[in-house]
Amino acid sequence: MAETALRLDASNRASRVVAYATNLKTADLAFLLKQYGEPMDLDARELAATFDLERLTPAFYANPYPTYRALRETEPVKRLPNGSYFLTRYDDLVAAYKNTRAFSSDKKKEFSPKYGASLLYEHHTTSLVFNDPPAHTRVRRLIMGALSPRAIAGMEPDLIALIDRLLDALAAKGKVEGKVDLIDDFAAAIPIEVIGNLLDVPEGEREPLRDWSLAILGALEPVIGADAFARGNKAVGDFLTYLEGLVAQRRARPGNPDRDVLTRLIQGEDNGERLTEKELLHNCIFLLNAGHETTTNLIGNGLVALSHHAGEKRRLIENPALIKTAVEEMLRFESSNQLGNRMTVEPFELGGTALPPGTPVTLCIGAANRDPAQFADPERFDVGRTPNRHLAFGTGAHQCAGMALARLEGAIAISRFLARFPDYALAGEPVRGGRVRFRGFLNVPCQVG
Repeated sequence: MAETALRLDASNRASRVVAYATNLKTADLAFLLKQYGEPMDLDARELAATFDLERLTPAFYANPYPTYRALRETEPVKRLPNGSYFLTRYDDLVAAYKNTRAFSSDKKKEFSPKYGASLLYEHHTTSLVFNDPPAHTRVRRLIMGALSPRAIAGMEPDLIALIDRLLDALAAKGKVEGKVDLIDDFAAAIPIEVIGNLLDVPEGEREPLRDWSLAILGALEPVIGADAFARGNKAVGDFLTYLEGLVAQRRARPGNPDRDVLTRLIQGEDNGERLTEKELLHNCIFLLNAGHETTTNLIGNGLVALSHHAGEKRRLIENPALIKTAVEEMLRFESSNQLGNRMTVEPFELGGTALPPGTPVTLCIGAANRDPAQFADPERFDVGRTPNRHLAFGTGAHQCAGMALARLEGAIAISRFLARFPDYALAGEPVRGGRVRFRGFLNVPCQVG
């Protein structure tokens, strides 16, 4: 198999590797990537020229970074076959993030043909992240008030207790079964409990939250089929029905607004500013989705990256004070959220390319976070990297409202995991989630002791 791949004609190998990769079994593809890398040595211009966000290969899903590098070096403002543009340079992303006059986050025009008159459309065009000022400003202000530094600091003791309980459970399961799953048994459980606590969702009612989140966010992929659409739409409907009951209970019996984000959002600000009922429900869904995906991927990606970089793993174990810079490096090196989107609302030029009004633009965070113009030796994983002005949480007006909480969860989870299981090792090939927008794992088999 490897010999066959190596005999590909050099003059046409980029397109042929792409075609060949689509027919590879997962194990075969993993072998090729391990031995020879995803087409690192292919002609960069041809690799960039064949890139289409709506036609991605298994090789790309396994390792998108060589493609991102080829695009950044040869076509940093890439026009895709559907007429949209794909940006890969750090400075171009910052320009788009910060120019809210020229680049809109409102998705009504973009999502209407994709979702039609569906609950998915209603959700994604109501939530904080896909709106412009003044609606974005008003909703963000209320959410940020509920996620104040004081509120987040108050969560730390409960977060430590939660993580220690999960670590105890990992140790017990590891003794009985020989291995654990870093995602199901650890990384995914943390944000679900944290967001469940923030909204004061009763313990016995939290089981559906992760599946709802995965289905709704899965429908944000560039291309989705009928099944993914149906799952996402049903998840929004089920989640709304659940929240309607929870909100009614909370209106009747308010919680402590200093700890209960749902009560805080219901009550609004002292000046009388309130969310509408639709805004309230959909932004509760948004809080779960944003907090769940970002943190699960941060913890899972981080622990896998450390397992693949033994020197950096040992360095962090021996110098636990590096945990804050290590978390930032994990966010940069394997960004939980790889893509963002904007729509131009006035003419704008990037790198000599004119973007007319109404142009959809994809911001490739994963590519920008490995831009050598911003990061020295960007392909190197360095737990002590500083400065590290990555874009994993975006920047500007839409910078992630929950980034302080995600950082806290990541730092406590990873540092306490390493202290408890310094000799952990992967016990099989990790399984990626098969998504391009959100880069993480579905399963990571692991031995903890």
